[in-house]
Amino acid sequence: MIDTWNYHYAGLEEYKLLLNDPKEYLTNIFIDPYNNEGVSTFFSSHNSYWNDLKYNVFVKVISIFHIFSFGHYYVNVIFYSFISLFGAVAFYRVMIDAVPGKKNIILYSTFLVPSFLYWASGLHKEGLLFIGISLIVFHIYFGNKEKKWPVHRWMAILLGLFIPFLLRNFVLAVISPAILAWLVANKWPKYGLACFASVYLFFCIAFFTLRYVHPMLDFPQAVVNKQQAFLQQVGNSSIPIKELKPTVGSFVTNTPQAIALSTLRPYPSDVRHLLSLIAAAETQLLLLMFLLFLFFRRKNQFQNKNLLYFCVFFSITLLLAIGFSVNNLGAIVRYRSVILPLIVTTMAVQTNWKAIGSFFNGKNKKEQATTAV
Repeated sequence: MIDTWNYHYAGLEEYKLLLNDPKEYLTNIFIDPYNNEGVSTFFSSHNSYWNDLKYNVFVKVISIFHIFSFGHYYVNVIFYSFISLFGAVAFYRVMIDAVPGKKNIILYSTFLVPSFLYWASGLHKEGLLFIGISLIVFHIYFGNKEKKWPVHRWMAILLGLFIPFLLRNFVLAVISPAILAWLVANKWPKYGLACFASVYLFFCIAFFTLRYVHPMLDFPQAVVNKQQAFLQQVGNSSIPIKELKPTVGSFVTNTPQAIALSTLRPYPSDVRHLLSLIAAAETQLLLLMFLLFLFFRRKNQFQNKNLLYFCVFFSITLLLAIGFSVNNLGAIVRYRSVILPLIVTTMAVQTNWKAIGSFFNGKNKKEQATTAV
């Protein structure tokens, strides 16, 4: 709640600036306070124009809300929640088309994931980020289905890329290979999985080797720097972790830790207050859902397998990116919330819920019969 009220008050200051000095209001976002040195540090967490941009842009958005809400926080929340709802609606429309006959399951798993509902509804960047992701998914999916790629569709995809570029640039770095793999797989739909695997293998090699082409393309060091920035910020939910090094071996040995951090935490032992209790309970429920998916899986539910591959590859790589760089449990829950609708929905539509109901009903009947005897 500290962040959301901070955005609110900073937005009020920008709103006052708009009234008193419109020129400064319209131009200050383009000024680098680090004497033009901050522009060259795209992935840096310190003295970086791009790192500050995500805060500055979001504050500008809130300042626009203030024009219509006259500075009232809860009115702004209504405006923002209404806008962020369009992202979930777009993803819902894609899924009900890709998996017919599952409207209720898709509705619940898209809109009612607790952490997504919480972070996308308040004055946080997650709502806008999911709009960006949904714009990309919606227009690539229907563009491929309809075999029509008008200018407005490409403009919408570019807008979807521009949103994470402004608000959380590492999401842009993670989603780009998934988009390219999806577009390539649409050209050869029979080899969709092979296309995704090939593209990701190429990007994995490029991730570790492009630094030999140019020092600014040292992506492993950028991840290490991001982790160090989080380690220096001691928060209430920060936990000790094994530090990463910019080598292939270090990334490999740190992968189990990254997976545990981004998928299994917070544990029940991590609970400190109500929100952490809800986050821990959600994590356990998602793990239970994953087990049910494994044992009661229904194959061939997706009419377009490439959509499924996009959701899986993008979600896994984003979880790894979070696990490699973040040691704060609150930030982990927040950052991963934007992909939970993708994960939960793809599991939910491929789970045989009737078989699960029959299994437990049959077990209960056997227990009742045994008790009666």
